[in-house]
Amino acid sequence: MTFKDIFKNSFLEGFSEGVDLKTIALAFIVTTVLALYIFFIYRLVTRKTFYSKTFNLSLIAMAVITTAIILTIQSNIVLSLGMVGALSIIRFRTAIKDPLDLVFLYWAISIGIICGAGLSVIAVALSLGMSVVILIVQKYPIRKSSMILVVNSTDINSDEKLLDIVKQYSKSYQLKSRNLSPTTLDMVIEIKTDQDSELVHALIQTEGVTSASVLSHDGEITA
Repeated sequence: MTFKDIFKNSFLEGFSEGVDLKTIALAFIVTTVLALYIFFIYRLVTRKTFYSKTFNLSLIAMAVITTAIILTIQSNIVLSLGMVGALSIIRFRTAIKDPLDLVFLYWAISIGIICGAGLSVIAVALSLGMSVVILIVQKYPIRKSSMILVVNSTDINSDEKLLDIVKQYSKSYQLKSRNLSPTTLDMVIEIKTDQDSELVHALIQTEGVTSASVLSHDGEITA
């Protein structure tokens, strides 16, 4: 037996003559169940403001389609080579807004590959492990982000007085913007405080202040 025959036989060992109906059904059932599991985990950990139902549904479709591709590749070497060439020309141009979305997308594709290869136990273990890790990290407390205070006053010389009030009710503050006109003073201040309500009330009672607003967001801080 020549080296060419040995290489050919070892290469073809990974391809079966056909995939039986039981194997196909089991692969699709396990994939669908795990894809639904990913669907609910994504819905649970994603902030409502950024949640996309269409993206979440696409995770299910992605897992099932990937399983079908892997099953097809296993059954026929000619189809597998042709499918690799066909899939190589596909380009996805949809921007991923949240890095966590990319994790879920890769998770769904991995489930499809693993179940299509007949390793459902690994797919189940992967899903359970990923969900535990994601849920724990999501609940891990982070330092509270700063808030933005916007103050408008008709007293153009009241900036020092307003900053004294801000200092009294804040752990720390930083003046970001001071806009002055002949009749108005507008200030934007970054603050860290647990007394935002008391601060706003104290400012609004100050002579000349026409409005005081505190803005917060659900974003995370980097330092």
